[in-house]
Amino acid sequence: MTTQNELLQRLWKRYEDEHDRLPASAREVVEWAVEERLIDLPDIDPYDILAGQMATALREEYATDAKGRKYRVNHAVRVTRSGVQTTFWAIMGFAPREHMQGAFIQRRNQIIGDCFQLKVDLDVYNNLNDDQPPLPLILDFTDDVKERQFWEDDEEETPPGGGVAAAA
Repeated sequence: MTTQNELLQRLWKRYEDEHDRLPASAREVVEWAVEERLIDLPDIDPYDILAGQMATALREEYATDAKGRKYRVNHAVRVTRSGVQTTFWAIMGFAPREHMQGAFIQRRNQIIGDCFQLKVDLDVYNNLNDDQPPLPLILDFTDDVKERQFWEDDEEETPPGGGVAAAA
């Protein structure tokens, strides 16, 4: 049996074949597939839509601590029970330590997974284009994080109305 993802991937390939492989948005392809009667519009559960909007709102809520650091307020942990995946949210200042530890581990694992897949994708691209200099990839973000922290700290010290810090 074909999964929904496999069906959507096939539709994407068909669209690409029929449209000269030009870049397209997912929305364009879905609209085309519905118009061509290759896929039906799904029945919509309003609770799912609201829950998705709630998750987005929770993910986007930030606060500033006493040291002026902007931090994410709400943190999620995905749990699978009886084959059903559920995401539990908690507010950082009130969440049990185990919840926060799980949230941080899951977020770190997502970053590692993204970096791993980026490395594989880049290596494959470089191999497919071995007549060109390989595109580089540095996965040590230590300096990037320090630089971002510096600029974030610098922005917090900018006087009201803006201003440019003088070069040392």
